[in-house]
Amino acid sequence: MKGTQVSEAIYTGGVLRPVGRLELDEAQRVRVIVEPLDETQSGDRDAAFGRLLAGIEGMNFVSRGPLPQRDELHDRS
Repeated sequence: MKGTQVSEAIYTGGVLRPVGRLELDEAQRVRVIVEPLDETQSGDRDAAFGRLLAGIEGMNFVSRGPLPQRDELHDRS
């Protein structure tokens, strides 16, 4: 196995079917932890994440001059 993988799955007809491809060997034993997803929250979370990424892309971070040294960042008096 390639390590821990997280995937969504759909439960139909008594069988869990992964939404995406899993990197597993044929007949490999795995541990399954089932956590039901609330579809309405998932959509809200995806939309919020999209807004966050759009906001980050629109930011213009500019640093002029040398970065402050550690002693300049911490008041030692």
